[in-house]
Amino acid sequence: MRKLVKETLLAALLLQAGSTLYAQDKQYTAEIKALADKPAVKKAFQSIIDMEPQTLSDHLMLTEIAAPPFKEMKRAEKYAAMMKAAGADSVWIDNVGNVLAKRKGKKGKKVVVLEGHLDTVFPEGTDVTVKHRGDTLAAPGIIDDTRALAMVLTVLKAMEKNSIETEADVLFCGVVGEEGQGDLRGVKNLFSDKGPGKIDTYIAIDGWDTESITHRGLGSHRYNITFKGPGGHSSGAFGLVNPHNALGRAIHYWAIAADSLTRQPGERLTYNVGVIGGGTSVNSIPFESWMEVDMRSESPERVAAADKLLQDAVQRGLLEENQMKRAGADLTVDVKLIGDRPSGGLDSNLAVIQRAKAAIAFIGGSPKLRVGSTNSNIPISKGIPAITMGSGGKGGNAHALQEWWINDNGYLAIQRTLLVLLAEAGIAK
Repeated sequence: MRKLVKETLLAALLLQAGSTLYAQDKQYTAEIKALADKPAVKKAFQSIIDMEPQTLSDHLMLTEIAAPPFKEMKRAEKYAAMMKAAGADSVWIDNVGNVLAKRKGKKGKKVVVLEGHLDTVFPEGTDVTVKHRGDTLAAPGIIDDTRALAMVLTVLKAMEKNSIETEADVLFCGVVGEEGQGDLRGVKNLFSDKGPGKIDTYIAIDGWDTESITHRGLGSHRYNITFKGPGGHSSGAFGLVNPHNALGRAIHYWAIAADSLTRQPGERLTYNVGVIGGGTSVNSIPFESWMEVDMRSESPERVAAADKLLQDAVQRGLLEENQMKRAGADLTVDVKLIGDRPSGGLDSNLAVIQRAKAAIAFIGGSPKLRVGSTNSNIPISKGIPAITMGSGGKGGNAHALQEWWINDNGYLAIQRTLLVLLAEAGIAK
């Protein structure tokens, strides 16, 4: 009898929850449809289609301005000029190189950010010339994240062309330091005391999937670890500490321990030794040996646990190599944190997430919530409503020299983004 009562109660609760979610879905679906039916928004939709050739021209031009990690200024200066020409009320480049274009709202009590990131993963000297192969455009960085920059610019232009005013202030941004060792430095600065002030909603554009909504941040720790010794001739100085030996031990001990940890129940955890280096010749004892490592999880506790295993493995490798030496100075090690991306998650019932889902459905897509490592990690970790969405079209080989993109109804993602932005910022009455 008790079991029957419990099952009946559970069924009633599930039915109630389902009804609530259904009502909520209907609420945001209706809101987005009403917004899209406004004459000014309909005109903006058409403007986005009409501006497709200009959007593509902006996209290709920005792609061919190299923006290697920590060297985004040339692209930033051009993007700032484009934002100013598009009609933003004020445009500036902040202390770390972010481009900020402010469009004042009628009330200005709320601030909404729409951004793409300026940097690419490719080093200085990479050929970023766009190759045209039929309808396929290929170049390093053409989708990650240059398409987003062109898209953000077009949203601003569409609002200006159709005199769409918002209640909230909107910041259209090109942000530095999203990739690799940039460690989200641009968005971290936006939320620091050097930033533009209070930000209420954060909408990032990254990747190309039109249907995905990133609302959970995949946190990570990244390290550069360098073992250092005196170095010497492989025969004449035999018996000195060897940094490669210690590095090899550290990798081995960490991999064994971390592998065991990843198999334990809990949030998904990954670990990786991505780069190693050091040494001068086959017949020399190296004076240094280094590696760069990465560990990721939605759970900060799991990241911390993997980090502890790494530190233990490094010290064990150091100790054992020093114990084996026959002469000379001890080996030393430098452990440098080069990446710290906070994790976190947002309630999927938040308005910005529901609006993004409704907007994707409105343009004919099937919304999918996901976890990722993007600029949104920072506001998400602070509990600020934030999402990352794709820039549309079709693409592939991100972070590879063969990166490519096809403008397959790319305007739909721009229209979707306009809807989400206007829903969050509010159209001024």
